[in-house]
Amino acid sequence: MTALPRGETPGPSAEDTEDDGIAAVGHSAADVPTDVPTDVATDVPTEIPSEEPGDQSGADDAPTAETGETSETGDAGDAGETAAEGAGEAATPALSEAEAELAAQRELHERIEQRKAEKEGPIPAGTKLSGTAADLLAAVRAVESGEKAGTAFYDSPASPPEPRRAVHPATSAPARPRTPEASRTTQGTSPEATAAALAVLTEGSAPEALARPAAEALGEQAADVLRADPWRLLAVPGIRPEQADGFARALLGAGCGPDDERRTAALVGWLLERAALQGHTALDASAVRAALVERAVADPDAAVEHAVAEGVVLVFQDGLDPTASADPDRQEEEDGQDGQEGAPATEDAVAEEPVKVLLGLDRYALAEESLADGLARLLNACEKGADWSRAASAAPSPSAAELIRTVATGGLVVHSGGEAARAEPAALIAAANGLGIRAVGATHSVGGRQRLATAVGDPQTAVTLSGLLSGTEGPGRDAEGALALDLLVVLDAPQLDVETAAILVESLADGTRLVLSGDPGVLGSAGAGRVFADVLASRACPQVVSRTPDPGPIGELVSGIGIGELTQVEAPGKEVVIVPVRDAGEAVHRTVQLVADSVPRAIGVPSADTQVITVGHGGSAGTGALNTALKQRLNPGPGRFGGFDPGDRVVHVPAPGRAVPGSVVSADAEGLHLDCAGTAVVVPQDRVEASVRHSWALSAHQAAGMRWPAVVVVLPGDAAQALSRPWVYTAFSRAERHLSVVHGVDQALPRAVAEVPAQERTTRLRPLLEALPTPDAAS
Repeated sequence: MTALPRGETPGPSAEDTEDDGIAAVGHSAADVPTDVPTDVATDVPTEIPSEEPGDQSGADDAPTAETGETSETGDAGDAGETAAEGAGEAATPALSEAEAELAAQRELHERIEQRKAEKEGPIPAGTKLSGTAADLLAAVRAVESGEKAGTAFYDSPASPPEPRRAVHPATSAPARPRTPEASRTTQGTSPEATAAALAVLTEGSAPEALARPAAEALGEQAADVLRADPWRLLAVPGIRPEQADGFARALLGAGCGPDDERRTAALVGWLLERAALQGHTALDASAVRAALVERAVADPDAAVEHAVAEGVVLVFQDGLDPTASADPDRQEEEDGQDGQEGAPATEDAVAEEPVKVLLGLDRYALAEESLADGLARLLNACEKGADWSRAASAAPSPSAAELIRTVATGGLVVHSGGEAARAEPAALIAAANGLGIRAVGATHSVGGRQRLATAVGDPQTAVTLSGLLSGTEGPGRDAEGALALDLLVVLDAPQLDVETAAILVESLADGTRLVLSGDPGVLGSAGAGRVFADVLASRACPQVVSRTPDPGPIGELVSGIGIGELTQVEAPGKEVVIVPVRDAGEAVHRTVQLVADSVPRAIGVPSADTQVITVGHGGSAGTGALNTALKQRLNPGPGRFGGFDPGDRVVHVPAPGRAVPGSVVSADAEGLHLDCAGTAVVVPQDRVEASVRHSWALSAHQAAGMRWPAVVVVLPGDAAQALSRPWVYTAFSRAERHLSVVHGVDQALPRAVAEVPAQERTTRLRPLLEALPTPDAAS
């Protein structure tokens, strides 16, 4: 991967012109829906690579038909280029922080691996199975065909189905969470392992640069693994099935084919990994089978069954109606059939629809189940008799008072609202600390932490979520390993992926109160899952909806976008300005002009406080082209430090989904030295390409959780297909004082706001939470 396209022609010169002022080139915000040029250039690409890595590196092959807004795991790490397409550009795979925390829950996976090690050879699909594996295959066939209902496979078939998650009542002390392990970092591989992998890759005509990534992905025995199963190459980030097939043919010759069970199992895992990049934690089994057919698999049913038997994926039943067995008439019919041999089946029983079957990777399945258990523990274990009435009466707003009263009686609370509503969690934290309660607020970004600290008036009460979990920020942990907190407020909760959420909840002691606060309208997390949306939809806990509107013309514009309307707003102070452009080249020129001259001169916001946001990394007006042009104007230099110069504005991505803004200080043998909000960071030389990129221009996913005094949103004509309501909402709401829209998509902008809502993600957390007993029922 490359941090910045090299040798690419910069955008048009940004020389000042007589009409470069905002007043001259800008249009009223009221002109957004209609008064823009219609002669959008036709000589630019018809599609712009989406900022989501799934669109950049093969997720279009995942069995999903979704377009528009998708997850952007590793977005800031330049996921737009694959390892195989650019020799030597494969990024080191970033291990999930949740894997260390959830390792103790992987007994099932370990048993499967042990059974595999004892076998003499591959299992032909559907044969040579016994015990749980055979029962599982039979269950999958019967349920998917509708031959049997999903309830037939519960441990006690004659009884009504139990909820999928068992939760202890509040009167009995739930088990303390395990002490979380330190987040794992990428482990280096030995030179011997890399050399052995290189030998096998060379034999299979694969790029030599894949040796290290393959060894890191597959471990010290990577060479043996690849020789026995060449399709395991798909575990290396960026590798596509076509490339793995070519590698397998070179190694195995005529001994491989499209229905080789090693290939089909690897394809199933790859499809689910690609879906995870789009935010899904599971996929419908029928969608997986359809995708396998597209990959020339003749018997997709057998392929899925084999993948389940091999432990590549787990199978789940979804869509069960928990109230169905509560129907007394239905129960009598079932009892009658059980008690009378040969009793006729009722028409309803025969017509019962088959259960929806989902396939998922164990890491996400375990994270969702652990998270559901942990949320139930917090929900039911807190003290509900606390008197916070005085604190509520002193709250700065009615919504803040409602939040304080709700948190006083609930262990888990969801709070939703826009940017102005962030004052309410701040008031809650201040009130709790005033009562002697250990309260801290955690944000997604460093900028969010600074804004929260200012609002609360105490820097010690504001941390970043990553800093809190790693122990570099916050109060630390108690003797049992739990965070030393009584109340944790997580702001920017929509950015919380399921694995991080599971770690977080496992780190909270019994009785700790948790508040998830965020704006439902913004883009979802970069990682898999939709924790905030699932908790909201499940109604498993009290919810507080802020009544505090976002102020000013920008707030009015963004509020309208949130409900699907691109409203006309009055902007007498040039708070919102529309800059129409005809093509991508003009979009780059106008953007540089705005950042370097017009906004500083007309609005009074310097270039350093102005952020450019665009749809994707590639394309004629993507982050790559814009950063090239902006660097040329704002900090020209030869790029002698891996494409960077001192003073360059950059973003550092230490892990997928985390984008930390900073600037380049220097470089030496240790690596690239950055200043990230006052914190010195050294990025090793071999990680610079994959984890550092210029950041005068960012994608909307990278910008989520951050705000700037001025924002320039760039919408070139070829970006129309990638727009969605959440994308526009997120991009526009990053501006505090001024928003310029470089507009070249004509009617695609209002159409996206009105007709392209948030993309759905397939997850299991919501049904798991819905199956939980309510706090009242548990008490």
